[in-house]
Amino acid sequence: MMSDLPEDELAGNDLAGNDLAGNDRAAAQVPGIPDADSVRAIEAILLVAVEPVPADMLAQLLELPASVVRLLCSELAASYTEAGHGFELVKVAGGYRYQTHPDLSPYVERFLLDGQRARMSGAALETLAIVAYKQPISRAQVASIRGVDPDGVLRTLQARGYITEVGRDPGPGQAVLFGTTASFLEKLGLDSLADLPPLAEFVPGADVVEALEHGLRVQPGHLDAPG
Repeated sequence: MMSDLPEDELAGNDLAGNDLAGNDRAAAQVPGIPDADSVRAIEAILLVAVEPVPADMLAQLLELPASVVRLLCSELAASYTEAGHGFELVKVAGGYRYQTHPDLSPYVERFLLDGQRARMSGAALETLAIVAYKQPISRAQVASIRGVDPDGVLRTLQARGYITEVGRDPGPGQAVLFGTTASFLEKLGLDSLADLPPLAEFVPGADVVEALEHGLRVQPGHLDAPG
């Protein structure tokens, strides 16, 4: 039986009852940007993001309405849950990010704690100290101080988050300059680089240097006579 309500009232009731979901889904069909490509773009952005990415930023990057982005993220999160992945897409701090599934936290904690127990080599500690006290400093400058190629050690320190690229040398070649990070200060319990202990505390006194020099000097008559 046909309703006696006017068509405009019927349309209003329909919109209220469907919570605009139908409109969002229709809006997702943007010419030239299929849903699949939009979802892949969202995945790519969130994988490299350090902080949660707001829907407005994703919308700007994808050139889509924010309501559409929120709908796609919701559907994407549901698909991960349904598939039983070890990670999930969640909305936190006003944005979206990937995180490990809560029921897998024992394995993640075990992995992280094992990584923290890994000790740094003497070469890594030496290089880190050079960067800390001489920053900003280039790879070549570190090599001139240590006397060996520091490339591998610098990569390790970067991977651990202790040093980072802080600029470029204005000279020829514009070499990358390295400096320490906030994580470095946090690990050492320092508020700033000014809290690093003065190098003078580690330099031996003049009497010690003189004694070492005397001990290393070849004494006359101690050399074997030439054959």
